[in-house]
Amino acid sequence: MNKDFLHNLHLRERNVGTWSGCNAFGTKQCITSRSPVNGLLIGEVTTTTKAEYEEVISGALSAFQTWRKWPAPKRGEIVRQYGEILRSHKEDLGLLVSYEMGKSLQEGLGEVQEMIDICDFAVGLSRQLYGLTMHSERPDHRMYEQWHPLGIVGIISAFNFPVAVWSWNAMIAMVCGDVCVWKSSEKTPLCAIACQQLLNSVLRDNNVPNGVSGIISGDKEVGKMLVNDARIPLISATGSCTMGRAVGTTVAGRLGKSLLELGGNNAIIVTPYANLDLVIRGAVFGAIGTAGQRCTSTRRLIVHSSVYDEVKRGWYLLTNN
Repeated sequence: MNKDFLHNLHLRERNVGTWSGCNAFGTKQCITSRSPVNGLLIGEVTTTTKAEYEEVISGALSAFQTWRKWPAPKRGEIVRQYGEILRSHKEDLGLLVSYEMGKSLQEGLGEVQEMIDICDFAVGLSRQLYGLTMHSERPDHRMYEQWHPLGIVGIISAFNFPVAVWSWNAMIAMVCGDVCVWKSSEKTPLCAIACQQLLNSVLRDNNVPNGVSGIISGDKEVGKMLVNDARIPLISATGSCTMGRAVGTTVAGRLGKSLLELGGNNAIIVTPYANLDLVIRGAVFGAIGTAGQRCTSTRRLIVHSSVYDEVKRGWYLLTNN
């Protein structure tokens, strides 16, 4: 397999896994990334220590004081430029997503397109951070609402969407004046590093405060540092329901806010009036598309008894041919 895409994304056999903007921190301890496509080693990534974590958070807190004062359209311009970088590296990053996560190449390319789309959305949003104006009961007074950034947004992503989920959170947060620290899945750390290094080129060119975007790498113990940190007012986490319960409880216990995107138990209901050819094809794709790894993946079929045997037979024929 031609692996030029790794070189194009500045990935090596050994990669630094802790970033505070353009500043990188590396230790001797590593996690390995192997492709589910062929089981081969893609590369190593250094894990984040407690001291390095503090460096990242300190950098983010410092960057926030400056970044929050940038005009929102100017913040949007940074996101716009990042969208252009993603466009020029769509094929390379899509190949990496496919090779490191295991989904089809078309799905990998589609995930990068989602990143590009959210950049476009966020750029528009940067000029629409509106607030209400209201009449006051007091003479010569004006009442209005103005939304202010929270601070650090902690982002925990799952392996099944190793780049898109981060962008959904980070691009919106950035135009709103927040800074981000990303803990990616230990199964897909190279995707995170590639995204950060592409973003760094935009940050450098525009003199963006170091620490606006950071990465920490490692297992769930690294993620716990993020979740338990009272300096981080918002945690956005994607993963299993078990993970979501732990994150939600911990963050609520320190009066923080959390956004949780968790697994589902999704069903397709099949009535006697359904187009069974469409149902069966849709159900098969819903169950195994993206290697069966979506929060919306089909888990169950609820089938009317009058068409049960036909649906069962159609499923068997389609999945065994």
